[in-house]
Amino acid sequence: MNKPQKRKILVAGNWKMNGNLALIDSMSQTFATQDFKHVDVVVCPPAVYLSSFNEPDFAIGAQNVSHLDGGAYTGEVSISMLSELPVKYVIVGHSERREYFNESNELIAEKVYKILECGLTPIFCIGESEQIRESGKLFGFLAEQLDAVINRIGIQAFNQLIVAYEPIWAIGTGKTATPEQAQEVHHFIREHLAGHDANTASGVRILYGGSVNAASASALFSQPDVDGGLVGGASLKPTEFVNICLAAEQLG
Repeated sequence: MNKPQKRKILVAGNWKMNGNLALIDSMSQTFATQDFKHVDVVVCPPAVYLSSFNEPDFAIGAQNVSHLDGGAYTGEVSISMLSELPVKYVIVGHSERREYFNESNELIAEKVYKILECGLTPIFCIGESEQIRESGKLFGFLAEQLDAVINRIGIQAFNQLIVAYEPIWAIGTGKTATPEQAQEVHHFIREHLAGHDANTASGVRILYGGSVNAASASALFSQPDVDGGLVGGASLKPTEFVNICLAAEQLG
């Protein structure tokens, strides 16, 4: 099944707090031999490496940004700083930021606003724990995360951002939602957005994140409402990551 032309598949690699200059060199060399036409590829290294790629064959994304413009906030990075780097995308709302750094739905919505205001593209993450899924509150929980952005900026913001659904129980665990489970949730996300604006909902790209690898990529990305992946551990292995992108390319 081919994706609608306006929803080109996107594969983003989130290195988290991993990687080094040797990996950057290896990743660049591996991608230099590829020519992707039907998939957008993004690599999101730690902030210290955002300027280390030389004429990459993929876009660069940051893993986080402050909601503040500047000042006495040691260790933080502002959106104006990122805009001076070769950065096109910024991940926000990742479950690790929500859990370990206590980022609320409202704070994440403010970050989305800052990123869009600066002309960059947010990769806006939402997702549930296994406890939430088993409690039967999954869809209400996800709706609250989506509505925080809608209430802060409006539904039209989703014309300029990417949603990434990441079931927390599948991150770094080796567990992966079945293609059918992923499709069910992605369909809910699109329908929830359609309740505000059908045209916006039909165009927004929704990625799946949660132990995506080369073996699972094709079945996941071929689902009608799954428009690519936010890849964690596998994005640290250049050949594996390329193979995920190749699986997406074949579906384009």
